[in-house]
Amino acid sequence: QVQLVESGGGLVQAGGSLRLSCAASARSVSINAMGWFRQAPGKQRELVATINSGGITYYADSVKGRFTISRDNAKNTVYLRMNSLRPEDTAVYYCSRYPQMDYWGQGTQVTVSS
Repeated sequence: QVQLVESGGGLVQAGGSLRLSCAASARSVSINAMGWFRQAPGKQRELVATINSGGITYYADSVKGRFTISRDNAKNTVYLRMNSLRPEDTAVYYCSRYPQMDYWGQGTQVTVSS
């Protein structure tokens, strides 16, 4: 079983930045593609970004150019750097293996004030 722990969320003003971390209990980060997802109140969980074992990344159009996903295999950790944050980025952010999406952490809340 894989345990995932997200951290780094918080309250930030529009235009600000945050860096989220997702620490895995096993080597999942290095051997699997990983993804960041988010869920806003009343909305479905959506895919934000992915990174595969070769370092190839994907971004949803809504975050392209503002968010950067990266990975530190030695630390079994995936990061999401979020710049130029907007109120519509407010959500709980989760990480998971992609495309399996079989294990989830508790998420980390990101709130962007206008």
